[in-house]
Amino acid sequence: MVMRDLDDNAWRAQLEELGEQEGYFEPLGVSHAALFADRGPVLLVTFETRAAIRASTDDQRPFGFTLTRTAKYSSLTLIADDDSWFRDATVYAYFDRLVDEAFFEDFDRVVFYGAGACGYAAAAYSVAAPGATVVMIAPQATLEARRAGWDDRFRRKRRLDFTKRYGYAPDMLDAAAQGFVIYDPNERLDAMHAALMARPQVALLPCRGLGSAAEAVLTEMDVLEPMLAQACAGALDEAEFWRLYRARRATVRYLRNLSNALGNAGRPWLEAILCRNVVRRLGGPRFRNRLTTLEAELNRQGIALPAPLAPGRESA
Repeated sequence: MVMRDLDDNAWRAQLEELGEQEGYFEPLGVSHAALFADRGPVLLVTFETRAAIRASTDDQRPFGFTLTRTAKYSSLTLIADDDSWFRDATVYAYFDRLVDEAFFEDFDRVVFYGAGACGYAAAAYSVAAPGATVVMIAPQATLEARRAGWDDRFRRKRRLDFTKRYGYAPDMLDAAAQGFVIYDPNERLDAMHAALMARPQVALLPCRGLGSAAEAVLTEMDVLEPMLAQACAGALDEAEFWRLYRARRATVRYLRNLSNALGNAGRPWLEAILCRNVVRRLGGPRFRNRLTTLEAELNRQGIALPAPLAPGRESA
């Protein structure tokens, strides 16, 4: 039987077995857990939800656990049963205990990672490991109404307390050696949270075209795993990220997001150039049909497209 066929209790039992084999699995209250794999002197700490793990691959193992196995890095995965932002007293106590035991001091390098609510947690709990690198995709800074009342996406989660331990994520980043916040500046609320994360050692990396599912698009680009591997190797910087991000030029979801954004902004000339670029490089009926529609519209307006650049000189 594959992991996908297991119910949640049986799946959790499989994680417990993984913990026994490689480190430990520890329940944290009724809705959180920690899975630790002791493999080497570099530690990747990831924050993940049960639903995301179970929807990812057939083996349904946490992303961080799987990513670090080949490189022989240690992994610590914090798992939440739902989008809790990891705001739970048992999670605070767990990180307090790790600090008291000097757990993070046993590693040469520590990297925290998460996206969205999990990106918030990566920033918030990174304070437990001063000098860590923190990689966040579209994180929230807080849901506290006094500081982020303008974010109306998570009204049902407003009951969560963001004023206690490990509360305001931007302040918790002060202890990090470096941080990276990846977000789409056209996603207004994500951009506002990213602005709150700004610190001298935190690089804000605005990536137009990622949309609201930034982590999924970066995964499709084959950027996410190499980026975290570089972070674990101590080699990630802004220049390296933008080098990896060039993969967007061949990623259909990114190109579709960009086309839609130009269409919504009423920029038919630019959208037509984009679609022509994609058709010439990658083909695709969706972009070809859209280009035909745009060219007809521009012709009616008496607007001509410029001659295409020589192959290899066009960019998206």
